[in-house]
Amino acid sequence: QVQLVESGGGSVQAGGSLRLSCAASGSIFSINTMGWYRQAPGNERELVATITRSGSTNYAASVKGRFTISRDNSKNTVYLQMNSLKPEDTAIYYCIAHAYSGTYNDYWGQGTQVTVSS
Repeated sequence: QVQLVESGGGSVQAGGSLRLSCAASGSIFSINTMGWYRQAPGNERELVATITRSGSTNYAASVKGRFTISRDNSKNTVYLQMNSLKPEDTAIYYCIAHAYSGTYNDYWGQGTQVTVSS
């Protein structure tokens, strides 16, 4: 089994920054893609950013140029640096990892709240 633990959420004013972290632990043989999704009240969960094991990244158009995803493979950890935050970035942010633990599966974190006030 694989566990993902997120940290770094909180409240910030518009224009501010936050850094999210997500550490994977458990019976991990390898982790391929890691990433972040978010879900605002009344909305569907949406992709924010992903990063492959080799470092290739993909971003939602709404965050491109403001958010940066990175990872430390030696620590099985993915980060999301969020700058120039806007009120519309307010959501619960979820970490995801496509990991091999006997079979390949997608594993999700419990979510961390990000609130941006105007």
